[in-house]
Amino acid sequence: MTKVLDRLPRAGHLDAPQGHQTLRVRGHSVAWVPPALLLVGIMVADFNTTGEFRIISWLVLVPAIAAALCGVWATTFFALLTLVTYVLGDHAWPHQYQTGLPDFILVVLGGVLSVLACAVRVRGELRMLHMRDVAETTRRTVLRPLPPDWSGLEHAAVYLAADSEARVGGDFYDIQPGPRGTRVLLGDVQGKGLGAVEAAAALLGTFREAGYHEADLATVAERLEVRMVRHRGHTAALGRRDGDRFATAVLLDFPDDDPGAVDVVLFGHDPPLLVGPAGVRSLPPGDGLPLGLGDLVADGRPHVRRVPLAPGETLLLTTDGVTEARDRAGEFYPLADDVARALAADPRLVEPPRLVAHVRDGTLRHCGNRLADDTTVFAVRRSRS
Repeated sequence: MTKVLDRLPRAGHLDAPQGHQTLRVRGHSVAWVPPALLLVGIMVADFNTTGEFRIISWLVLVPAIAAALCGVWATTFFALLTLVTYVLGDHAWPHQYQTGLPDFILVVLGGVLSVLACAVRVRGELRMLHMRDVAETTRRTVLRPLPPDWSGLEHAAVYLAADSEARVGGDFYDIQPGPRGTRVLLGDVQGKGLGAVEAAAALLGTFREAGYHEADLATVAERLEVRMVRHRGHTAALGRRDGDRFATAVLLDFPDDDPGAVDVVLFGHDPPLLVGPAGVRSLPPGDGLPLGLGDLVADGRPHVRRVPLAPGETLLLTTDGVTEARDRAGEFYPLADDVARALAADPRLVEPPRLVAHVRDGTLRHCGNRLADDTTVFAVRRSRS
């Protein structure tokens, strides 16, 4: 999972944002070193050239470099230091070798423009940090942190947004313990952007309530279908062009009364893989339509299928960012075959963290780190203790 961003500087602070200094060594900023070295280098070079060849006006580059690397106050300091250095250095030569007023004006204007450019850069970085903080808050709201080994389930998950700056998209997952068992939901809203995030949040809110209160998993599935239809109607009434969204999903229930089984409902989603000591097997494809499209068939009631689980068997759920990842030749990522080979080489791959890490790395390696869609890998099994 992506890490939580550092806290932002207070509004109005025009120094470089913490953590976004271009050059840092052991946590300390060394962004001042390049402009300082450039200033010293220009002066040394100028004093070691002939009088007719003056490069002291190149000092205008010093605040420009500082503007790209340092904060506003540091850039201002280098602009003033450059001006003082220019005056002292230019007057150290005989009168006939001085560069004079034109280059003095150039250094002054260069310093002023560098400070202004630095202020614009820092404000842009602060704005970017604020937007990333908003995106991170949204991600943690939609994809809330899950306690480890929650309600008798071991689990691990990784979410990779196709847009690395967005940090959140239409993929969603959650675990909801309840009085009659623990439910799991993973899904993928069609499309991208804030509309997909909004739909995912609506479905997760319904799941967290229905998954706890409803005794029948089929009723939970119906509640999800109704919520998606209501959401579609609301967005269509607003006149938005994304009012026809749907979502594929997998709904699981680990019943308390049968620890050797799991109930599964598939809403147009790829069936989970079961990864265990005996190998890798796939559940049969479901007959359910994606959420929001249940009214297209006469009997839209979702079907619940109970699947036996072998001891230590892990369910692997992924979104189409995994199954539709392509290499340069256009070949899809062979998820089941890759997991089976890795499991034969390392039986510990049944552990959810290892399994999720392997699929994540395999997906990124297969597509050359070029994700075409949001990607979620989720692995869950009953706790062995």
